[in-house]
Amino acid sequence: MACSTEFIEYICDVLSPLGEVRSRKMMGDYVIYVNEKCVITACDNNALVKKLPCIVGLMEDVECGSPYPGAKEAYILDFTDTRKTLKVIETIWDELPFPKSRKK
Repeated sequence: MACSTEFIEYICDVLSPLGEVRSRKMMGDYVIYVNEKCVITACDNNALVKKLPCIVGLMEDVECGSPYPGAKEAYILDFTDTRKTLKVIETIWDELPFPKSRKK
């Protein structure tokens, strides 16, 4: 099941204090960018973030899942605690690379 547009808009609204937020539809699911870095994969109305050592302490009591069969396991963000969600995204943003530019 794909994400609802309402869910994606909600995620973008929650993350808006962090800077420029945009979403991109990819094969029925979405990726969410904050300041041009891909920080969230959204599928089945779940927001997943990459398991990185810098957020282990913040995410130790959180459910995990995969966006699709065969994908690496990721943390599922709980948007009921928006302060924690913003802290997680701020923390991983420094660790994530900018997307590579495509050669034409």
